[in-house]
Amino acid sequence: MEYKDYYQLMGVERDATQDEIKRAYRKLARKYHPDVSKETDAEARFKEVGEAYEVLKDPEKRAAYDQLGANWQAGQDFHAPPGWDAGFEFSGGGYTGGVEGDAGAYSDFFESLFGQFHAGGPGGIHARGNDHHARVLIDLEDAMHGATRSIKLQVPEVDTSGHVTTRERILNVRIPKGVRQGQHIRLAGQGNAGLGEGKSGDLYLEIEFNPHSIYRIDGRDIYLDVPVAPWEAALGASIKVPTPAGTVDMKIKPESANGSKLRLKGRGLPAGSAGNRPGDLYVVLQLTLPPAATDKAKELYRDMQKELDFNPRTRLGV
Repeated sequence: MEYKDYYQLMGVERDATQDEIKRAYRKLARKYHPDVSKETDAEARFKEVGEAYEVLKDPEKRAAYDQLGANWQAGQDFHAPPGWDAGFEFSGGGYTGGVEGDAGAYSDFFESLFGQFHAGGPGGIHARGNDHHARVLIDLEDAMHGATRSIKLQVPEVDTSGHVTTRERILNVRIPKGVRQGQHIRLAGQGNAGLGEGKSGDLYLEIEFNPHSIYRIDGRDIYLDVPVAPWEAALGASIKVPTPAGTVDMKIKPESANGSKLRLKGRGLPAGSAGNRPGDLYVVLQLTLPPAATDKAKELYRDMQKELDFNPRTRLGV
């Protein structure tokens, strides 16, 4: 997937005002409109310009896009970094509705960034305020035990000169025990103010986990790669294994293969609420060879080669 430089497509500087972006779009839309343009690639260029304007005209999308940084080059191979938009507060439907417009109207690049973003607006003279949405990063330990954390959000705004800026908003948030990735924490009344006598909207925080140094998380289950020596896998052993709740002793069966999974029932994420069961912790055995860094180690490997009639490629027929 290629990175798209929306500022380059629009022919504006990165610090352009919202009015400058609007004028640039109107000019390019007239130039490349398929009904009037003589350019051979008019339709493709018209769609590209429309996509760029969809992002840059919206202070929220533009601020999030700018967060990616200015070091990417147009056409460069791109994959959205994990949690790239974490901490940005969006109004409207947040990450739940899909992009407005015809199917296939936007590029894969746009869809990877904004494919679940949907903006909405209130109506009526006493309308309820918009809900706001933000994706936030928490640690695994917060979900294991529950916690109260200070969450910092960036709220995009347009200043008096027409430039997009961000205002910092700090909230103390209770992280419930057992919360899973993708779940939402609702903060009542923390969205947009309502119109007239309408109530304020809510703020929904979508949970995402920070990468952990040793654990991987899948739903309520936790995975841990554990290195084992060849003799431990071949002969069986009792080893110590770290878990989020503390170290436990685990038995390895003789002739355990590399990649074998051992389950520690109930050692994953807590149930969180009634009706849910706690997750499990899966220990994945990773066979690790001792280095042949000394003469003695090399001699032992040669003895194994002589004594053991072993060809790991037998199943390949060679």
